[in-house]
Amino acid sequence: MAGRESYFWHKLHSLTGIIPVGFYMVQHLTLNSFALVGEDAYNGVIHFFEGLPSHLLLFLKYGLVWAPLIFHAVYGFMITSRALPFDSPAASKYRENKYYIWQRISGIVAMLFLIYHMISTSVAASLRGAESTILYDNWASKLSSFGYLILAIYIIGITASSYHLAYGIWNFCIRWGITISESSQRRMANFSRGAFVALCLLGYAALVGFFYSPFGKKDTAVQQSAVETTAPETQTIRY
Repeated sequence: MAGRESYFWHKLHSLTGIIPVGFYMVQHLTLNSFALVGEDAYNGVIHFFEGLPSHLLLFLKYGLVWAPLIFHAVYGFMITSRALPFDSPAASKYRENKYYIWQRISGIVAMLFLIYHMISTSVAASLRGAESTILYDNWASKLSSFGYLILAIYIIGITASSYHLAYGIWNFCIRWGITISESSQRRMANFSRGAFVALCLLGYAALVGFFYSPFGKKDTAVQQSAVETTAPETQTIRY
């Protein structure tokens, strides 16, 4: 695999980028967006996965997520390192070449971001526990630390990862013979653009949820106190 280009490994690399890595990214951002509902909703997701049997959780984490993700990242980096520069400036004007350039850039940025993200979440949670690492309050504090530098890192990481997956869908359909004609590739390119915007918005919404939860339940105790304060006093009549 390391010595030359391989049809099989290229196919496997393309497949793992969609299943399971791409699928995991979509569901991961979706579950993180539970922060928009509030602390209890987000922490409920964390506690659900913590409540799974340990053997099932380990299989899901390392077998279905980490192993394909590491393979996709490492082999993708090998492809990028072997990439040749364009022969002429005119070649860079073509749509496919622009996609190719940004796919390689976004892949490198996403890989560096995921290394940081996995170390600071999954690895840290295994060492210190979820209570001090990945629950709602910890995320809210983390994202606002260092002058919101961590928040900026996550915005960049989500943007790069979203583009990488969105373009990967377009490339996957060509590589696997799903879109053959120019018109079908053009339609898939439009779909990928929409997917990129949707993924970015989903990821950004998850980040917003750690600062403001617009769909969260109102504090019933505060509401009750407000009602009691504003309610007119009643006079008890004794006979």
